[in-house]
Amino acid sequence: FELAEPLETENFRDSWDVLKERLRDVPKDAPIMTYCTGGIRCVKVSAYLTQELEFTNVSRLAGGVVAYDRTLNEKAPTEEPMFKGVNYVFDGRMGRRITDDQLGTCYTCGRKTHLVTNCKNPDCHKRMVQCEYCRDSFFGTCSEACKQRVVNSGMATTRNSAGGTQSSTSERLFATGEEEKKEDPSGGEDTIYSNLDDYSAAHSTERWPLLREVESNTARFLPSGAHMVSGSMQGGLLSTLTSASRGGRVLEIGTFTGYATACFLEGAAAAGACLGGGIADPVVGTRDGGGPFVLSLERDRRALGLAAAHLKAMTEHGMGDEGAKEASKLRSDNIEVKDFGGDSISFTYNNIAGCELLRVNDALATVEEMASNNSPHAAFDIAFVDADKTRLMEYVDALVGNDNVLKKGGLILVDNVLWKGLVLDAAIGGNGYDSSSDDDESLSEDKNMLRKNRRARKLANKMHRFNSAIVKDDRVDVLMMNLRDGLSMIRKR
Repeated sequence: FELAEPLETENFRDSWDVLKERLRDVPKDAPIMTYCTGGIRCVKVSAYLTQELEFTNVSRLAGGVVAYDRTLNEKAPTEEPMFKGVNYVFDGRMGRRITDDQLGTCYTCGRKTHLVTNCKNPDCHKRMVQCEYCRDSFFGTCSEACKQRVVNSGMATTRNSAGGTQSSTSERLFATGEEEKKEDPSGGEDTIYSNLDDYSAAHSTERWPLLREVESNTARFLPSGAHMVSGSMQGGLLSTLTSASRGGRVLEIGTFTGYATACFLEGAAAAGACLGGGIADPVVGTRDGGGPFVLSLERDRRALGLAAAHLKAMTEHGMGDEGAKEASKLRSDNIEVKDFGGDSISFTYNNIAGCELLRVNDALATVEEMASNNSPHAAFDIAFVDADKTRLMEYVDALVGNDNVLKKGGLILVDNVLWKGLVLDAAIGGNGYDSSSDDDESLSEDKNMLRKNRRARKLANKMHRFNSAIVKDDRVDVLMMNLRDGLSMIRKR
């Protein structure tokens, strides 16, 4: 409404202090009229103005702008609306256009626009004002990072000149019917690749069947954490790095259900074979005696019980079809996957590589104890940190402070360093994302999702601070990769 005075607050909860300050010198009998989207907040504000601030001439627009728009269309459709632009609404429409005035500023480029949308990257879902040009250029996402995630996952669409939708750039490159068929590397029929992830996977060595069952079992027994498994591309990288290491020794901090553990153990066995171990030389790597070995730390007994079952299937039946069949039995109705009840359990794979799953209360305390040389172990070639994201620098300090845990020249792998793409928001202004800017009153958000988004943004803030600090640390060299949710390879100098 013209001449209306906005409070310029980011959150409805901030209104009270602003109102008190703004109206401090206004006479108590001065007329005050309030309006909001659907009338609910006006009721709260009116009550505050009359009961708390003791104003006597307060009125409100009944039903808010929603009711005003409806009444105008029903009773005076030819009358020029006093409200200009788009009324933000809390449903799938996001905005009800009342006039053609473009009063918003595009989040991406700064142009004037009236369009309100959410970032199409489902892990971001940022609500923003974005012009049509940027919506098409960024495939409906808020940033280059989110755009890349959408392109790689094959979700990108743009609008064509007729107002419909068409495939994104990645889909046009790899899935345009007869134009661009790619030959299946296995020698079968021609294959059409819908996105870059599929193309990359098709031209990489196929991962072991057991790993697919690990994913399926995780989705069955721990569905809320199904997204946490490393996946085939990252798992392949972990296995390859281990097989190329000097001794095939890995410290994994965060076992979860054993997907990455299995990849590390496969790589450790390959490294051991290159070093001359195996059937002819049956010396298995151990925690304190050296040789190819994986030590994995985990707090969650439920996850550890599932991981132990997966490692048992792997070490007894292999990672091929037989091991996969054994792991799939866990989903049978007559099989109960029990929480891990002990302190540790050990396995041997291919008569070369050893593995120990260790249940801990505080993984950082365990690593610090190892660094102080108070527990028997030989140093490791690789440390994979997929644990408490709020203490990453403390893990690094324990690993690089001396050579007791990680060998000189060893690798620290830190997972989730891009944190759903939210590190870009955290980097704005150099101070990180202020999670207090989320609106408690947003009626369009489920409360659980709102809390989840807040936590994600707080962790993104911490992750950005870690990323900014570690790249300046003269004890290490850092290579951050845009793989999955981000993986940093940190080489100890």
